[in-house]
Amino acid sequence: MGERLIELKEVKKSYGNVFAVGGVNMHVDGGEVVGLLGDNGAGKSTLIKILSGVVRPTSGEILVRGQTVHGWNAGKSRDAGIETVFQDRALAVQQTIVRNIFMGREITTAFGLLDVAKQRSEAERLMREIGFTSKVFSPDSIVGQLSGGERQGVAIARAIYNKADLIILDEPTTALSLTETEKVFRFVRNVRESGRSILFIGHNIHHVFDIAERFVVLDRGRVALEITKAEVGSAERLIGFMEHVAHPTGANPLDQAQNEAAR
Repeated sequence: MGERLIELKEVKKSYGNVFAVGGVNMHVDGGEVVGLLGDNGAGKSTLIKILSGVVRPTSGEILVRGQTVHGWNAGKSRDAGIETVFQDRALAVQQTIVRNIFMGREITTAFGLLDVAKQRSEAERLMREIGFTSKVFSPDSIVGQLSGGERQGVAIARAIYNKADLIILDEPTTALSLTETEKVFRFVRNVRESGRSILFIGHNIHHVFDIAERFVVLDRGRVALEITKAEVGSAERLIGFMEHVAHPTGANPLDQAQNEAAR
């Protein structure tokens, strides 16, 4: 793994007497895919908003590459190299791929005019970098003509152009077919191979297990589990643990797995 990109220490967010996030400790290192899991109301959305700088934590410490950042906000999050692709992807579907990638951050000439040729060549480079291999589409293709997985690719390419070191993907495979999900996975793998990191949030535990190398499970605003794929062994055991957290009866399935491995 690369350097520690971002670390949260005892980060809390309260609304009155209610803690949406109740003291989270977690980190993301360079070149890794971390799966963030938890039931509805576990605090995932609030945590994403904190990392994006949209919501300020009530207390706690946020470190970027080992340095504490004070006054955390959206600008400092972006300066830290964090980009978030939310569920709606925030794409202008009637516009071209190249316009979506550079919207709000257009490349201009010395005279302040749009450098259309440079934007197009840069879009082609970004599409190749993430593995956008279909020859049917070009930077001039309309986003509305793309499949769901390909639209995720455009949103990821835009995040890379924005110099993201950590890309947060919020439910990127929701309502996608198996084929489209695999396209998203290919984009994610290519991003990881380039040295960037992904925080992958999902409700489909099998999807998250397939693509992530480490998992952070939230429960009622706290980290209930942090474990690697090698340690947990299977998606079924991970699901078993999450069910045990929600309904803590009987033996912990991860303890059982460890006992089996020790025999």
